[in-house]
Amino acid sequence: MRIDPSHGCTMISALRGTHQRGPWLHLLSEVLQLAGPRVEFLRHSERPWASATFSGSRHEIALAFTGMNAVEDGERFIAALPDHEFAVPRQLVADATVASAGHETMPQPRLTVEVELLLLEDL
Repeated sequence: MRIDPSHGCTMISALRGTHQRGPWLHLLSEVLQLAGPRVEFLRHSERPWASATFSGSRHEIALAFTGMNAVEDGERFIAALPDHEFAVPRQLVADATVASAGHETMPQPRLTVEVELLLLEDL
């Protein structure tokens, strides 16, 4: 599935009708905007997370950047992610890390990135 972040609102509006609302929608939208216009969304998963004092969710998002310009976007995304200030309603992004990144050269340059984000409920 290829997603153009400038058309992300259309996709997100469609998803709202079929999935439970939650912070994942805002989070995914921000990640796609940060990744840039040439990103390809591969997958997202979410699982509950809790400690003795906090509760929230852990998110894994996989993206691909195909073509030289897209790979450059992906490298900028990797550099920007850890310090990015996310604005997810009623949530605090406690951790945002790149879990893996892989480069391919044939048939064209491609960068695949998997990120992990920890969201804590901000009551």
